[in-house]
Amino acid sequence: MTRSNRPPGFATRAIHHGYDAKDHHRAVGTPIYMTSTFAFDSVDEAEAVAEAGGATYAREHNPTTAILEARLANLEGAEACVVVASGMAAVGTLLLSLLSQGDAIVVHETLYSNTFAMAHDGLPRFGIEVIPVDLANPANLDAVVSKRVKLVYFETPVNPTAQVLDIAAISARAHAMGAKVVVDSTFASPAVQRPIEHGADLVLHSLTKYINGHGDMLGGAVAGDAASIAKLRGLGLRYITGATLSPMAAFLVLRGMKTLALRMERHGSNALAVANMLAAHPKVAWVRYPFLPGSPTLALAQKQMSNGSAMLSFGLKDGFEGARRLMDGLELVQRAVSLGDAESLIMHPGSLTRARQRTRPEARLATGVTEDLIRLSVGLEDEADLLEDFSRALARV
Repeated sequence: MTRSNRPPGFATRAIHHGYDAKDHHRAVGTPIYMTSTFAFDSVDEAEAVAEAGGATYAREHNPTTAILEARLANLEGAEACVVVASGMAAVGTLLLSLLSQGDAIVVHETLYSNTFAMAHDGLPRFGIEVIPVDLANPANLDAVVSKRVKLVYFETPVNPTAQVLDIAAISARAHAMGAKVVVDSTFASPAVQRPIEHGADLVLHSLTKYINGHGDMLGGAVAGDAASIAKLRGLGLRYITGATLSPMAAFLVLRGMKTLALRMERHGSNALAVANMLAAHPKVAWVRYPFLPGSPTLALAQKQMSNGSAMLSFGLKDGFEGARRLMDGLELVQRAVSLGDAESLIMHPGSLTRARQRTRPEARLATGVTEDLIRLSVGLEDEADLLEDFSRALARV
């Protein structure tokens, strides 16, 4: 049979790209290289490998993580990728490697809580200016007039609101001012959204979430142009953060990626069903989900996403207290702060923030996050069981 010139599809590449069993003793599954260092037959060989940027010490290079990096870069349409020990390690490695004292970064006004803390409390300590902007209107970037702006950073869909931002429009304006664009695409995964195809320069992920998909490891990744990724590896991993992803964790992500396309289809269909059910319920005040019919950003979501992914936010007419009663009434959906697992997970930022304020009075919700907001990561359970669980819990509110 003659192979066509058609490139392999996404699901095929998520299973096979970057791995040849002939190079690994014919092992079908990717081997886990549990070593901290690598030996050489001669000084000349060691020097040649070091000069080429090859594997000498596992903080920067490991064969298992190298396969993962090659596969992620391919799926994102990037030149290169670097993987690290957690999603926040990816944020820290990226920002501290690409920004210096005197630089500025524009961020969307709503960010994941720990990214928000780093942007507003961490970066200014190093003399880096952070400029919050409502990027829901890309034209708001035009008001930022500073040659010191090196990066424009945002999430889409946004954590925890599930708001969708226009990657292409923001990227065009950012590039006009000489800044690179970084998109945290954790809520979508490359199976649903590939920001580089829409003009972004770098894409960031918490591998802990959908790309791994099983809630059994921590990891992060940044993919983009080769020069930027080389800087993240040479500065960030080598001596700024040293946040190396373990080869065991890399293996778990590679395993999870084999079903990524299938999982995201199921996540998306389940989430749409739950979003529609909630939107029609008399006790629900509002629902935000990228593919929800009638959403003001539906056309935008359909332009840059293949489905709505699994994340949605909603609020009840009974507000803060209603959110707590609903969550306590759920039996199948689990109360947990993470997302992207096979299990459906739900959390209430308002309750967590009030709890933190008892020991940290300065703790606050991010801009755009209201006390009634409930964040839901819809899992892979049977749709009928999820709908029944929410129906029972809502009846008790």
